[in-house]
Amino acid sequence: MVLGRSAGIVGTGMYVPPRVLTNHDLEQIVETSDEWIRTRSGIVERHIMSDDQVTSDMAFEASKLALEAAAVSPSDLDLIIIGTLTADQPMPSCACEVQRRLGATRAGATDLSAACTGFIYALTLGAGVISSGAAETVLVVGAEGLSRVTDWTDRGTCVLLADGAGAAVLKPVPDGRGLRSSYLRADGTMRDVLYIEGGGSRHPASEETVRKRMHYIRMAGPDVFKWAVKTMEEASLEALRRAGLTLADVDLVVPHQANIRIIDAAARRLGIPPEKFVRNIDRYGNTSTASIPMALDEAVRGGRVHEGDTLVLVGFGGGVTWGAAVLVW
Repeated sequence: MVLGRSAGIVGTGMYVPPRVLTNHDLEQIVETSDEWIRTRSGIVERHIMSDDQVTSDMAFEASKLALEAAAVSPSDLDLIIIGTLTADQPMPSCACEVQRRLGATRAGATDLSAACTGFIYALTLGAGVISSGAAETVLVVGAEGLSRVTDWTDRGTCVLLADGAGAAVLKPVPDGRGLRSSYLRADGTMRDVLYIEGGGSRHPASEETVRKRMHYIRMAGPDVFKWAVKTMEEASLEALRRAGLTLADVDLVVPHQANIRIIDAAARRLGIPPEKFVRNIDRYGNTSTASIPMALDEAVRGGRVHEGDTLVLVGFGGGVTWGAAVLVW
């Protein structure tokens, strides 16, 4: 990616619903155990939306915190990009719902669909718009209500998935700071390893699609694991190469929080000390597009990110998609 002026993150925020679903709670729902879930995923608990919440509610709350951290008013926003696969409805977009609630009257708004890699895609696009001069201030959000597309009879997926939102405000920053490179990839031939079959133009909602449980996430777990570890390594190395940096320059890695074993395996393959990886999957589970900005916000607010630090954001998701971004804070 060729940049004009640099764009970087000047404020972050996150939100999760109050309701907590523990592994012991799941033992009452599906044939599983706390030990089985911890061993295979690293997850202890996750947050689930209440019946009266929707994805844009979470995106709105995370956005307010990010705007506050950045000392930016909603009226200053030029563009809102929300990565999500669980928008409130097909139309209007989740971004339009958030734009309305924020009162961001000057902002354009659009959703982006790249599953768990969605925040990296949205971050790259938002920074590119600023780099081109078409915008000064962009709000980028990852938000997911995965509980609404979870099959609670499928223990292979229901123990992993959760709800939440993370947000970041982008503005021009001094040269040498901000987004230094990104690497975005997809492979549509692997669509069947992670997908939702029903609800679109191929299989519109009907009595049959509901009866066949086609509106839920399906995943080929072993295939996803092997592919995810390989692509996290590939994407991280290529993004660093494009930034003119090496593994030795990395201060912190913010990975998609899909599975603790995937994160640990990627750390070993990259040769980066485990303590340089942000991990919060134990408390939040897999929140798809929201996981990277949520982990980033916790790292920022927890004092793990310092001015001048080099961060690698890396993720993978259904589609399939994968990618990484290198930021100098």
